[in-house]
Amino acid sequence: MTRRVVRLLAVLVIAASSGAVPIAQQRGPQPPQGPTPRTASGKVDFSGVWSKPYVPDMTKDGRDQKGFAVLPFTPWGEAEWKKYDAANGDYTGSCLPFGMTRSVNTPEPMQIMQSDTYFAFLFEQNSWFAVVPIDGRPHRQGVPTWFGDSVGHWEGDTLVIDTVNFNGRTRLDTIGHPHSDQLHLVQRFSRPDLGHISYDITVEDPKTFTKPFTNSRTFTLRPDWEMMEYSCEENNKSLWEGRIKVPKP
Repeated sequence: MTRRVVRLLAVLVIAASSGAVPIAQQRGPQPPQGPTPRTASGKVDFSGVWSKPYVPDMTKDGRDQKGFAVLPFTPWGEAEWKKYDAANGDYTGSCLPFGMTRSVNTPEPMQIMQSDTYFAFLFEQNSWFAVVPIDGRPHRQGVPTWFGDSVGHWEGDTLVIDTVNFNGRTRLDTIGHPHSDQLHLVQRFSRPDLGHISYDITVEDPKTFTKPFTNSRTFTLRPDWEMMEYSCEENNKSLWEGRIKVPKP
């Protein structure tokens, strides 16, 4: 097996576990211990390569993940959810961008690079990235995008990343929970120690949900990992042989 497959299998086994810490994880590399690192300017430093829980369904709890059991759908949102069937086509089958929530939900590692001005998400999944200004500037006005327009600010030692202006063409998670172009995400990052990030993501979308809902997670530092190249091609075999369908516009 390739190194990527071995690592992904290990991540999925851990993600599927609950309760006591699995023996395989006890024997594996443990996160480094120590105080919360800070930048030269005194801000909490989130830089590093991080293992994050695999969240294919944002309503479910899992290891290092607290979901929201019953999503508060509007009539429009419930209709969108009930009619979704991945067998009839999912945008990821043609390698289109996952969007912010679905990228954070993936089991592959995520690297964070940070300066006083910018915070960068480097997703191993499809080698996507998102660069967020964190110097307090307002949102830009522009064309709606797959990952939206993100800006960040500090609330004490917590970094808050606010994202709007989505194109509405993605899904929140692998199972297919919907959202609209009115989606508003708030991600909150804190780092209680060297080895962990406490992460909350709040989803607000008045067209799809009657009220906001939140997922809470823990990311674990993996200094023994390095990011790997990932490629998804639109002419992949499953697509042109018909096992994956491209959704109709």
